[in-house]
Amino acid sequence: MTGKKYASAKRKRLINNTVVHVILAILAVIWVFPILWVVLTSFRAEKGSYVSTFFPQSYTIDNYVKLFTDTTILNFPQMFMNTLFISICSCILAAFYTLAVSYCLSRLRFKLRKPYMNMAMILGLFPGFMSMIAVYFILKALGLTEGNLIRLALILVYSGGAGLGFQIAKGFFDTVPFAIDEAALLDGCTRWQIFSKITLPLSKPIIIYTVLGPWLDFIFAKVICRANSDQYTVAIGLWKMLEKEYIDSWYTSFAAGAVLISIPIAILFLSMQRFYVDGVSGAVKG
Repeated sequence: MTGKKYASAKRKRLINNTVVHVILAILAVIWVFPILWVVLTSFRAEKGSYVSTFFPQSYTIDNYVKLFTDTTILNFPQMFMNTLFISICSCILAAFYTLAVSYCLSRLRFKLRKPYMNMAMILGLFPGFMSMIAVYFILKALGLTEGNLIRLALILVYSGGAGLGFQIAKGFFDTVPFAIDEAALLDGCTRWQIFSKITLPLSKPIIIYTVLGPWLDFIFAKVICRANSDQYTVAIGLWKMLEKEYIDSWYTSFAAGAVLISIPIAILFLSMQRFYVDGVSGAVKG
């Protein structure tokens, strides 16, 4: 009887594993389908957004060439460089703010520590775009909504509230032994020296996790840039390609642009995936 029960249990586990793998395969196909559609559309030679076949009838790379050569209406290279500059600056600032706040909340004990953490948790329940009107008028009062200062305004918007997202980084810092800080203090180090020369070098995983921030944003960029086309980001440029007057001639180039902007963040994530996973697992253990 014991052998029969064991065989029956083993057969049930095998069936359950098969069912799980089938479900995961179906979900994978559903997840990959839109990506495959965009990639195929980016190489489609037929113009327009309405097609009768899933696979293109003919293939071309003209859609990619058009993004970098036809800049009279939509200057994609400039939009890409604007986005790259804003993303790099905002990621660096946001990473510094997040790590600094997380370190203080993990290592220091002060009067408003818990009220701040509770307030940050409550504010995190609300989407950031709820404040965009107030943010816009503040930036306008400071003169940051015209000309080249628009990029500075977007950098401030994207990095200004980064300190509220301290939870993951704080959990990682909690795993770093306090004995290291105490030994450094006995040796005469300041808190800044401990943070910059001891804690940060030990925190490469969580730094990578923090730097892998959002590559694209549309709402704030559209509100702040308005009609300043020379300051447009890629998100606004892709949206413009889908407008009524451009969609017939730019739809396939829109797909090509979507593929191109996914490449940098995909490469960065794949190359830093090990550190990314270590950062999250360290925060979970904390």
